Amino acid sequence: MNPVRESALVETRRHFFSRASTGIGSVALASLVNPDLFAAKSTDEARIGGIAGVPHFAPKAKRVIYLFMSGAPSQLDMWDYKPKMNDWFDKELPDSVRNGQRITTMTSGQARFPIAPSTFKFKQHGSNGAWVSELLPHTAKMVDELAVIKTINTEAINHDPAITYIQTGSQLPGRPSTGAWMSYGLGTMNQNLPAFVVLHSTVGGNFGGQALYSRLWGAGFLSTRHQGVSLRSTGDPVLYLSNPDGMSEKMRRRMLDELSLLNNDRYNAVGDPEIQSRIAQYEMAYRMQTSVPELTDISDESQATLDLYGEEVKKPGTFAANCLLARRLAERGVRFTQVFIRQWDQHGNLPTDIRRQCGIIDQPCYALIQDLKQRGLLEDTLVIWGGEFGRTIYCQGGLTKTNYGRDHHPRCYTKWMAGAGIQGGIVYGETDDFSYNVIENPVHIHDLNATILDQLGVNHERLTFRHQGRDFRLTDVHGKVVREILA
Repeated sequence: MNPVRESALVETRRHFFSRASTGIGSVALASLVNPDLFAAKSTDEARIGGIAGVPHFAPKAKRVIYLFMSGAPSQLDMWDYKPKMNDWFDKELPDSVRNGQRITTMTSGQARFPIAPSTFKFKQHGSNGAWVSELLPHTAKMVDELAVIKTINTEAINHDPAITYIQTGSQLPGRPSTGAWMSYGLGTMNQNLPAFVVLHSTVGGNFGGQALYSRLWGAGFLSTRHQGVSLRSTGDPVLYLSNPDGMSEKMRRRMLDELSLLNNDRYNAVGDPEIQSRIAQYEMAYRMQTSVPELTDISDESQATLDLYGEEVKKPGTFAANCLLARRLAERGVRFTQVFIRQWDQHGNLPTDIRRQCGIIDQPCYALIQDLKQRGLLEDTLVIWGGEFGRTIYCQGGLTKTNYGRDHHPRCYTKWMAGAGIQGGIVYGETDDFSYNVIENPVHIHDLNATILDQLGVNHERLTFRHQGRDFRLTDVHGKVVREILA
């Protein structure tokens, strides 16, 4: 909420609660002791919080797992098969294809834009013969579970505005992230864990790649209680979650009770809604002292499950470990889990680097879908895979038969979706022979976000928040649901 607007209303609130027999302190305390009393009514009996009347219609999905490939994986080398390009090796990209479209400063100074065909072999898989690169042997086995969208497009051409755009609906920082909107609208299904959790994956023991800023999982102008909680792979999963030396659980509980009284007194005086958010977050942290260690302890997983995810699943922080953790979060009712993995920004040495990256993500992606399916979770869990934009058909830097780099390309790239309400075994949209322009069924990132919300039972035009004099939403003033990919 807006603190200035809230402060203007505080006198009215103070009068109301001063006339009530119990006062604001008891009301706030009751909301902590029994949050169900203050939760919006929902078709989901386990839900806590959220907005009354949301979902707007029966949802197909209860939760979302978003596997985000930060840095932009090359659609040309993984999904968008262009065999005609083999005859175009080292030939100039026709002006009629580019048609004056914007390019980055990293290649704008090149004397030429030579065509770089993919070095990787493609084969058809699944009942409908979807083309999949040899880089993804595990993913190829499950194409009948996926809706592969080849025509995702965006206006942003550089990483930070592009990833900010797809995460928040705006290229400019300051808007709520997708997970924050879901927490705000739909609430949580587990009061002992955050509604929105973020997992960062290491590559070779480090993160590398483009920097990811906390605003990508932030709450923007929404209450801070809706921001994503980032779990760490070393030490305490959440900073300061453990009690310091000399602090017993009883002492911690007593301290929080006293702190809550002080915070409620302050709220009664100034009416800042962030004070209530602070109270809720302290209580959540207290409950997470038990729930998070149980979540991250995978000793109860069977060997068959561990084998499904691959060798790295036992190494905390790896993409495999985070995919398993995402499934455990789904089981526990976490509304939105975002798994980031970086180092897809392959301007040079792409054939070697993309082989490494695909080797890291291919089996865990397959394992996550199969694991969810085996446990009956896939039918109401929406899984999304992809990055912030795609890669150019022309080479950046030196070109040989075996090595090349690719620049950023926002005009068309590939994502896939699976699970709740998604029609499996389809490839949607078509690009030109150069994977440069959409020629059939474009899907803007606002359309993608509208479709995600639709599967959660949310009309993207109606999930709004008034800020600075107007109603904001995740899809801004755009977006349409891509009904053709829905079951």
